[in-house]
Amino acid sequence: MPINVEIHPIEVDKQNGMKIAGEEIRKGETKKIDVNIAKLPSGTSIDIPVMVHRSKNPGPSLLLLAGMHGDEINGVEIVRRIIREKLYRVNAGTVICIPIMNIYGFINFSRDVPDGKDINRSFPGSKTGSLASQVAFFLMHEIIPHIDYGIDFHTGGARINNSPQVRVKTEDPENLELAKAFGTKFIINSPFRDKSLRKEAFRQGKRIIVYEGGESLRLRKNAIDEGIAGMLRVMHHLKMRDEAPMIEKEPTLIMKSSWVRAKSAGLHYGFQRNGSAVEQKEVLGRVCDPYGTYEVQIKSPLTGHIIAINNNPVVNRGDALFHVGS
Repeated sequence: MPINVEIHPIEVDKQNGMKIAGEEIRKGETKKIDVNIAKLPSGTSIDIPVMVHRSKNPGPSLLLLAGMHGDEINGVEIVRRIIREKLYRVNAGTVICIPIMNIYGFINFSRDVPDGKDINRSFPGSKTGSLASQVAFFLMHEIIPHIDYGIDFHTGGARINNSPQVRVKTEDPENLELAKAFGTKFIINSPFRDKSLRKEAFRQGKRIIVYEGGESLRLRKNAIDEGIAGMLRVMHHLKMRDEAPMIEKEPTLIMKSSWVRAKSAGLHYGFQRNGSAVEQKEVLGRVCDPYGTYEVQIKSPLTGHIIAINNNPVVNRGDALFHVGS
């Protein structure tokens, strides 16, 4: 089935090499570029560090992006380790690493920028728009034209712990192949969201997959290790490096999913492990009032797998508790 998204690529003068924020990166060169994006009210400059490695050998260009939401720290650690361990220095092609896209959110432990806007709902952005829109504009005009593929690293938010998963639009065969190459436990069919990086990059002919693992403001080793291993497998799939970790088990494809919500407020006890298989009507947990008056069982609406869990011990009626997919 064709994807109904118009393609409008931004032209890049490839004969003159790669330039980001006016800095040229030659073949065989590794360079750190500090891109001034804005200033704090105090006058302090806010820079986004961009690490670029161009191999001498031709190949695709891959973006490794984290910190779009400033409180999603697992992705920051994934890209940090990729840089620290020099895993981005590939045999062929180019790798662009941005560990923290949303500097404002990162230093304020916040998902959004100071004006309350979400960068990932601000694409393609505007040079003179809101702060979120200006950051999106920089990414679309200085980075996206240079890439072929990308991995956007995220976590769950607001105490939501996502089991390691890759989100793609499965109708696109190339996107699905990248997700399979990444090789984490779940591949989630995820339609494009308006004004998201993934959708706007696709309009430029670029394929970006989203990796989700863990929760905001908390480092989770399994999610970080899965993210690094998946990135290496994608590089190997794109023939950018010779070796990569083996896939232990073929990913489970999730085509539909549903959030199980609290029917009453109270203390939330979960009985199932994240990523586990469940049957329809199987008990997932319970919500109890703090005075011993009632206990309400939480049951799965379908047979499938738990792909995210709310770790908040105190919940309100209507809160999302378990994300179950099949």
